[in-house]
Amino acid sequence: MKLVAKTEFCLDGDPFLAVVEQPGQPFRGPSEHRACLAPAADSTLLRDARVVLVAGFDRLSAGMVRLPPDLAYLRSGDVVRFHPARSEIRVLFRSSSSHNVLFLTERCNSRCLMCSQPPRDVRDDYLVDDILRMIPWIPKSTTELGITGGEPTLLYGRLLQVLQAAKQHLPSTSLHLLSNGRLFRYLRYAERVAAVQHPDMMIGIPLYAETASDHDYLVQAAGAFDQTMLGLLNLGRVGLRIEVRMVVHRETYRRLPQFARFVARNLPFVAQVVFMGLELIGYARTNLDALWIDPADYQAELERAVDDLVAAGLTVGILNHPLCLLRPALRAYAHQSISDWKNVYLPGCVACAARDACCGFFTSNATRPSGHIRPFADWPASCDNVYAASGPAQPSHGYRSARDNGSRPSGNRQGEDVVSSCRSAESRLSAIP
Repeated sequence: MKLVAKTEFCLDGDPFLAVVEQPGQPFRGPSEHRACLAPAADSTLLRDARVVLVAGFDRLSAGMVRLPPDLAYLRSGDVVRFHPARSEIRVLFRSSSSHNVLFLTERCNSRCLMCSQPPRDVRDDYLVDDILRMIPWIPKSTTELGITGGEPTLLYGRLLQVLQAAKQHLPSTSLHLLSNGRLFRYLRYAERVAAVQHPDMMIGIPLYAETASDHDYLVQAAGAFDQTMLGLLNLGRVGLRIEVRMVVHRETYRRLPQFARFVARNLPFVAQVVFMGLELIGYARTNLDALWIDPADYQAELERAVDDLVAAGLTVGILNHPLCLLRPALRAYAHQSISDWKNVYLPGCVACAARDACCGFFTSNATRPSGHIRPFADWPASCDNVYAASGPAQPSHGYRSARDNGSRPSGNRQGEDVVSSCRSAESRLSAIP
């Protein structure tokens, strides 16, 4: 599935956002931000819309844009960005998807060897402008949104604006903020984020090793480990929910058990820990020979790591790993985590009994799949449960809202217990050999 497409434009001007609407249905957005989806070139529709998005092959007149075949899935309630000078439509929100992401910036202060979204040092303030304009148009029934980059915390006040807008307009929508955590080493920043008091937010932070030298090498930033660890402690101190993220590849798999023991001992307050499969795009493709390992070859290390974390009372998840590549004891921790727009299944998956419970593959990984893909002839219902109940938080697409089970979002501990746990961890922070 594509989110950007070139097409025929019959209008000029600056880029603008629009909510896709259909004739005869209630309008969601203001008229200057409406794109009326029509089967034919009907100029009368321009009385109530900024642009007519023509699905047919009629000759276009002023104020019309051709709906490109790659975006034929667009429906009422979707939000798109029209760029007349580039003859380009970019999809920002899909009302039928549970994998929507608010992309705040391309800038980042790390250069991770496996980054799937290589950063660029560009002026992209317009991205947040678009997001702040779009948030009020998103249906309040939206269950969750991701917030990512680049590194969103580089925006500081503008990130806070986005969080405030989401809280105001989408109070029932879970937020999953991805950050490298380095700027949260400033306690005041963590306090400002906590002061937003969003009712359901998780902050996902990668920690790629239990030693500073290894982590700093993988993110290509000296001092990053110490900054991230202090950031994690500060976030825990102010009571925000934290997800620790580990990407498993050739440079990280050997020490997964040591990493797990380090997290269990030094970060016992985190809501969950997830082990993620490698996405072969961006820098990961550039560094493919150094990073690639068949997931079937690190199952022993992964199982030991999961066992240690579960024994410590932490919630654990395994993302981006097809079920057939996991040992039986690990399958209950697996999750359908790959966003629908970049998710595929191999021909051999067609007859697999576990397909509906399996995450499948990244589109970019389909050209280099594991040599151990085997369809299940049968899949017991008892195994078809995405996250093991090993702790309080139950994730969905990165995490499951605590509201799903009727409880108030929080970490594994609340109030003074979180502060006490963070101070205790900070005082004895040390790598475990």
